[in-house]
Amino acid sequence: MKRNFSDWLSTLKESIADWTYYTNFEKVYKNVEELKVPLNILNSLINSKNIENEFRSLVHKYPEVLKAIPILLAKRELEIKISNGDGDKVFHFNKPNYTIDEYVNFMNKTGLFDLLSNHIIGDLMDYVKGVEVGLDSNARKNRTGTSMENIVEAHLQKLGFTREVDYFPQYSASKILMNYGIDVTNIDVEDKANKIFDFVVKTSSSVYAIEVNFYSGGGSKLNETARSYKMIAQESSNISGFKFIWITDGVGWLTAKNPLGESFAAFDEIFNINDLEQGKLREVLK
Repeated sequence: MKRNFSDWLSTLKESIADWTYYTNFEKVYKNVEELKVPLNILNSLINSKNIENEFRSLVHKYPEVLKAIPILLAKRELEIKISNGDGDKVFHFNKPNYTIDEYVNFMNKTGLFDLLSNHIIGDLMDYVKGVEVGLDSNARKNRTGTSMENIVEAHLQKLGFTREVDYFPQYSASKILMNYGIDVTNIDVEDKANKIFDFVVKTSSSVYAIEVNFYSGGGSKLNETARSYKMIAQESSNISGFKFIWITDGVGWLTAKNPLGESFAAFDEIFNINDLEQGKLREVLK
């Protein structure tokens, strides 16, 4: 029986946030612990009355303290580019590439000396934990994609499929050709041979490529995503022994109902989480 698109839309979820979605504290603590020694050394500069000279002495005696400087500015990269009237400078904090005077100037101009010497903070370990929490919150968008993949993988396992035996995450078109003799490299996508599918499932009768995503908010990307996957599905229908499945969810799609509706009408293998919970995937993977 043909599915009703409006009914299907009504089952889209607002969120798939799990326990670690908002902040992954395990990752926060791990990142801070890795900088424990240089941070504790830099703690000696807090409330310093002669911070420039004390900083010079610290860097001379413990050059590794420089590795902890970027995170004080909420940067994980160990290279920081500064642009000013004198041109661009790229400061390296793993292997110093400027004189100590340049690094003193860096600390002054960025406000880090003021932060430390005026005792605005009490302990750099605690300060960096806060910074890491903030940086980790920026990764929520990526965690949403990962959470969606975890949900799909859990359903694959419930169906009896085994990872790296019956199904494979992040599997390329070139691997499908090499391992199953099915050429999907002509599908109209960028970098065709290296096209990576979120999952590939092998059954006794077919090879299934699965793409997975979740959109809690709207945007122009959704229009292109819907049209792109519609094209993949149409071109896949002509490939013997190969089928394309798209599993997507999120109320963000309510802002792009028309292109999604076109894809929904064009092929049957579009599912959301509610479909998975209703066992629809079992009906397809044969």
